[in-house]
Amino acid sequence: MEAPPDNDVLWARSLHFTHRDGSPALGGVSLGVREGEILAVTGPRGSGKTTLLHCLSGLVPAQRGEVWFNSVPVHTMGATARERLRRDRFGWIDPAPVLVPELNVWENAALPLMLRGTSRRRAKAAAMEWLERLDIGGRSRSRPHELTQAERQRVCITRALAPAPSILFADEPTAPLHRADRNHVLRTLTTAARSHGITVVLATHDPDTAALADRTVPLMDGRRVTTVHLPPVTEPDGRGAEPEGRGAEPEGRGATCSLSV
Repeated sequence: MEAPPDNDVLWARSLHFTHRDGSPALGGVSLGVREGEILAVTGPRGSGKTTLLHCLSGLVPAQRGEVWFNSVPVHTMGATARERLRRDRFGWIDPAPVLVPELNVWENAALPLMLRGTSRRRAKAAAMEWLERLDIGGRSRSRPHELTQAERQRVCITRALAPAPSILFADEPTAPLHRADRNHVLRTLTTAARSHGITVVLATHDPDTAALADRTVPLMDGRRVTTVHLPPVTEPDGRGAEPEGRGAEPEGRGATCSLSV
């Protein structure tokens, strides 16, 4: 068993996963994530982004392959150990906000800290700090049903950041937000992650969201791909050939294609 590089806080090799209906989700994905890095996993819907985050976080074990966190093999852990790892070291943001309806906003945001044994007073202080950063502090005593969809998502982001996780997994975290809110929340999230040394693995199909990351890993049909720029195809008379089924590329530009790696 090959140990991961020392400078990678998260490392995966040759991850394979197939859904119960037999459709492939991951077909041999390998990657490394450096400590404090913001990595965007990009690709269209159905490309395997969410499944990859599930496997990296230990939420779902890959059927084949290895996942290492700080040189600890996550892929050999049992269900209880993986659950403890997610509770103590990882944060998670879903694309749809899910809150405990019986708790108010700050209690929802502080819940992971209180489950760890943090005192109610300290947990509330940490939650309120992040609620204020995300412009939702004024609703701290409201119940989830009193909030808009966008406000509930801000609470979910606060809940993930308040415990200061080593790694934050974010699956389309701003999907329920309007574009104006989305930019503000994303910049708050990425700025906070960098200032607190939190590693972020972000799944998104939005290029504006991916642009805020330090690096991107594109997926297509469950595999990593890279875009290769091809030179223009030249006909015998020197003219660029027109690609079949579409207009010609602008002069001076070649075609592009995506290759699995």
